Amino acid sequence: MVGIISWGSYIPRYRIKVEEIAKAQGADAVVIKESLMISEKSFPDIDEDTATMAVEAGRITLSSSAISPEDISAIYIGSESHPYAVKPTGTIVAQALGMGNGYTCADLQFACKGGTAAIQVAYYMAKAGLNVVAGAADTAQSAPGDILEYTAAAGAAMFLVGKEKVCAEIKDTVSFSSDTPDFWRKPQKKYPSHAGSFTGEPSYFRHVMSAAKMLMKKNGTVPKDYDYAVFHQPNGKFPSRVAKKLGFTEKQISDGMLVTRIGNTYSAASLLGLCAVLDIAKPGQRILLTSYGSGAGSDSFDILITENIIAAQKSRKTTQSFIEDKVYGDYLKYLKRAVR
Repeated sequence: MVGIISWGSYIPRYRIKVEEIAKAQGADAVVIKESLMISEKSFPDIDEDTATMAVEAGRITLSSSAISPEDISAIYIGSESHPYAVKPTGTIVAQALGMGNGYTCADLQFACKGGTAAIQVAYYMAKAGLNVVAGAADTAQSAPGDILEYTAAAGAAMFLVGKEKVCAEIKDTVSFSSDTPDFWRKPQKKYPSHAGSFTGEPSYFRHVMSAAKMLMKKNGTVPKDYDYAVFHQPNGKFPSRVAKKLGFTEKQISDGMLVTRIGNTYSAASLLGLCAVLDIAKPGQRILLTSYGSGAGSDSFDILITENIIAAQKSRKTTQSFIEDKVYGDYLKYLKRAVR
């Protein structure tokens, strides 16, 4: 059995409401909220970045595991906002977590699915008997005045993957990829560019649906076989619509749907949804997780909850507790902290 031994999340306390951004942009907040199905988003404090958030999520992950940090053989972090163009985020996080020096490390980037790509690498290494820390963190960027400004948020989700006391068995994983450039950021550019509505049908929906269908066909499952489904969440409408098209119900996706309250945390978005589900899941329940990354690709996972989840859920800071612990900022505070 290979899978998730422990997990941890982190969401900054600061929030900004859609109304604040709309006022600055001269837009209609009601229209924006209805079109994106989002009311507010998280943003980082001045001293928070991808590395610090990954450390916080990683500490929660390791605190509920009996595995020593020095017995972890690798660390992989997916992000669109690594602090350095040349210098790994992973070594910063590994040192803060006390992993010593006997580990391998690489930062991953595949837009919003860099984190699930990290989990896939961890999964295959765990099959060889290694313990691996993997996950995602992002301080998502958006240019002032861009539509992305309403959703681009900050957060982190980290996981310990291995064979010992597995809480959530990764039964299978598949990927669906293509060269579909709906979103990109060139070197030396501070903010990303995007192809507007092109992000919808040919990009997000095609890849998410293809990966999820591929996984279910391979494993002989149908939507009703899963208790939970978590999809990448660029806004509130896309995951709801893709779930309906695939045959999943609102009940199956509601617990992992975080975007309406914290925004799109990019590489961490689907993984934070998974964390929220793991916080409440019961033994024997099954999860379908499907990410999406522009460029473009989706990773899909079939996850089965084991009896070990009961002990792992005790004395843990939950994703929901981070969502509820919030302080609102105005647009000026947001600009000073998040747009830098």
